[in-house]
Amino acid sequence: MYIIVVGAGRTGRIVIDLATQDDHDVVVIERDAELAEEVSASYDCLVINADAASKEILLEAGVGEADALISTTPIDSVNLMVTMFGKQYGVETLVSSINDPAHKELFEDLGVNIVESPHQLNGEYLYRAVQHPAIEEFMPITGDAEIFEATVDAGAPIDGLSLIDADKEDLLPEETIIVAIVRDGNLIIPQGETEIQAGDEVTIFCGNGATSEITDIFTAS
Repeated sequence: MYIIVVGAGRTGRIVIDLATQDDHDVVVIERDAELAEEVSASYDCLVINADAASKEILLEAGVGEADALISTTPIDSVNLMVTMFGKQYGVETLVSSINDPAHKELFEDLGVNIVESPHQLNGEYLYRAVQHPAIEEFMPITGDAEIFEATVDAGAPIDGLSLIDADKEDLLPEETIIVAIVRDGNLIIPQGETEIQAGDEVTIFCGNGATSEITDIFTAS
């Protein structure tokens, strides 16, 4: 793929690192000269030291041939302008971070895939860690629905039970599904007879959110 990444800050650097590791053709646009030089020295990609909110610069980056345009700057107006140019030149995949949720609709109207501010996501993660210490990773889906990961404690209510038995004991609320188990490094797609064991890393879908009623099932009292 031919990918244009706008912004080489913390978020942009991660994107650049992953994209170059996967051997994609990457062009980076970064207006800060020092950051641009660092990226040029660290990654196998073309770096343009300029302001991306310019049609001429995006044309220089090859926006007309790009498969994807990813804008990661901390300024929503710049991200919006960049993705507008990308849409004008027919870039198939447009992705942008947004820093102010009030701007979300503007990006969605353009058909841009958006990612909330990393600070917002980090804040939500930290709050979840306080609310439910058993949760190791979580991802909001839509509405109240969430997917989260947890490790089963020895002596937890579900430890040693099959999914059928857990259901009989009403341990799993409605719209709650254990979708995957990692045991000793091996992935298990659970069936009704699958037994949950201490040490299992489980991935759970919760239609009504990861409440204490659910997370307590996997922790020892």
